[in-house]
Amino acid sequence: MLLIHDSTARGRTQTGWLDARHSFAFGSFADPKRPGFARLRVLNEDHIAPGAGFPAHDHADMDILTIVLSGAIAHEDNLGNRGITRAGEAQLMQAGAGIVHSERNPSETEPTHLLQIWLIPDRRGGVPGYAQAALPKGEAVLAGPGGLLPLGSDTRVTVLRPGEGAVTRLQATAPRKTFLHLVEGLAWLGQERLRGGDGVQLADEPAHDLHWHSDGFALLFDMP
Repeated sequence: MLLIHDSTARGRTQTGWLDARHSFAFGSFADPKRPGFARLRVLNEDHIAPGAGFPAHDHADMDILTIVLSGAIAHEDNLGNRGITRAGEAQLMQAGAGIVHSERNPSETEPTHLLQIWLIPDRRGGVPGYAQAALPKGEAVLAGPGGLLPLGSDTRVTVLRPGEGAVTRLQATAPRKTFLHLVEGLAWLGQERLRGGDGVQLADEPAHDLHWHSDGFALLFDMP
């Protein structure tokens, strides 16, 4: 089955300091048709005002991958991990049996734009962890087996940076599942026009070719 996630149909949360779009059910966006997909539970696109952020809160049994598109995000947790992740970098927090952390925009003048991605690990519990890495400049695995950051499942998150005229082949052979999130760019999948914020969900599906009509930036999730 192939399903297009239209960026304009995403959920939205707006507060005084946060403007977030949700590809899957999250918070008050309780869409029963979008509970998540395979190991991908949350895919949020957040804009955070200068000096603002998420106060201390807890997580467990989740791998949380944050990709900073512009600005920066400062992380601090109860295990003593501290770090600032800047544009062009990613951080991974493996919540394990439980972790308490806060995240804020460290700049008093510049907003932060990021993607927050929650991936379900194979097992509950375990030792929490934190790591950072620079995003690959070309096509490469960012997280998962063979990647720069570890994951608690046989999931691979690959960074794609196709040029104008490139073709990306999408395929999901059971029992694997595939999700593509367009971060930037314009592409066509058959008669469907795709742009930044759109997603493509595939399960037990023959190959489809995504034709890029501009330079692009995308994340490809290959999941059990």
